[in-house]
Amino acid sequence: MTPDVTIAAAGTASLVQSVDWVAIAPPLIAAAVALVVLLADLFLPPARKPLLGWITLAGLVAALAALAPLRTGSRSTFCLTANPDACSYTVDQFAFVIQALVLGGALLTALLAMKDTEEKLPAGEFWFLLLSSAAGAALLPAARDLATLVVALEVASLPAFALVGLKRGDRLSSEAALKFFLSSVTATAVMLLGVSFVYAATGTLHLTEIATKLADVPGQLGTVAETGVVLTLVGFAFKTAAAPFHFWVPDTYVGAPLPVAAYLSVVGKAVGFSGLILVTVVAFPAYADVWGPALAVLAALTMTIGNAAAVRQAATRAHSAVRLLAWSSVGQAGYLLVPIAAAAYSGDNKVGATVAYALMYAVVNLGAFAVAALVARGKPLNRLTDYRGLYAERPLAALALAFFLLCLAGLPPGIIGLFAKVTVFSAAVDAGLGWLAVVMAVNVVVALYYYLRWTAILFRAPETADVPAEPAGEPSAAVGASPGPVAQPVRSRVPAPLAVAVALTATVGVVLSGLPQLALHFASVTLF
Repeated sequence: MTPDVTIAAAGTASLVQSVDWVAIAPPLIAAAVALVVLLADLFLPPARKPLLGWITLAGLVAALAALAPLRTGSRSTFCLTANPDACSYTVDQFAFVIQALVLGGALLTALLAMKDTEEKLPAGEFWFLLLSSAAGAALLPAARDLATLVVALEVASLPAFALVGLKRGDRLSSEAALKFFLSSVTATAVMLLGVSFVYAATGTLHLTEIATKLADVPGQLGTVAETGVVLTLVGFAFKTAAAPFHFWVPDTYVGAPLPVAAYLSVVGKAVGFSGLILVTVVAFPAYADVWGPALAVLAALTMTIGNAAAVRQAATRAHSAVRLLAWSSVGQAGYLLVPIAAAAYSGDNKVGATVAYALMYAVVNLGAFAVAALVARGKPLNRLTDYRGLYAERPLAALALAFFLLCLAGLPPGIIGLFAKVTVFSAAVDAGLGWLAVVMAVNVVVALYYYLRWTAILFRAPETADVPAEPAGEPSAAVGASPGPVAQPVRSRVPAPLAVAVALTATVGVVLSGLPQLALHFASVTLF
């Protein structure tokens, strides 16, 4: 081989990147199983379609198991050959925790949807879309350049649009999917415009390099850089359901299949917040004086609007239970924004409080949706009044829902909810955002009203008609039934996957309340 050929071969070899397959295994497994489900759906007869759900569950368990080697240290891949410190994919403590959260949330969603895919939803499409969205959601927290970040965000979001509209022939479902799609596409267009401005001002897409170059932007590009930062934040504010970009939430949750609403409330929110943390804390620290006050105002506005709307929900309105959970999720988004805003004033270690709060919120909110799915099997309108007497009919489900609601309210025995709120409150105080801490305290008190009202409904005596006395513990006849002896309604059997979802979330919630340091220690460590 001649010297020139040797030099050329060496130069070519230096451009070949090695891939850390262990680091990328969790999202890769989810994506691979999605393709397996899509192909299997073509060949399986209708009677064998339930097998697709079990394949999905196995795939999500495998993706979670693939996180085990990543629990310590930091691993990066797809790095620049000229600058090995600038990588497109990094699994650090932050990425590990969020990946565990989104894959665990997708697993619980799959448990909630097992029976629905047998009875109401097209199985092949549902499982493929769920796995595809979960793959994008798992990719996003490890993304370390804006291109990968945007791609991951859209991979997580686009299947979600279809999932929302998957109830064929249902007007509410179609309308919800259209609203979700149009508002999300608009937000994405704004975000992409912001990303292009940031690239124009810095000449790079890698987050660590953007952070360095934004600190020394030439004067003539200062306005372009600031505009890019603001527009990028607007896009992520929509994904987090922060006010005033929250308007899609209630109608989307009501129109979507209940497992999909649960998925959006937890995994969708985790995707938005992890992206927001990455662009603010990692990429835009030089503009903390811009995004810090903006996020503080958004946090105050979001928690206030969410809680005020939740208080106004009429108990007899159709789907009022799901609407209350939707508005509650908007209020909770306000609390999650507080530590990110605080990071602008006192360092990126504050975002750990958002991660700790998100872990608590994910478990108990999925649990609340699981009980709502259980109730909806017999009462599809899912009104708050439909939960009256739930303790008499299903005591374990009522106790579980009461525990979840008390966790969201921050009251004992939901210790993890109380400690998580105190952690977020402390982040605001330590950052000098006393006014935001006051707004949060007021909103926590307001939220107590609707959480405790729903809890009280669970333990009220069931409504009775003018019929002979019924045996203790049996559900009564519906109001308005014709007089005379009435046959007692037969309590339907709870599907095993749904029962497992309720039991699993309740167990994890109780463990976190007994050992809150399992989640709260993330608030005191550096995640990046």
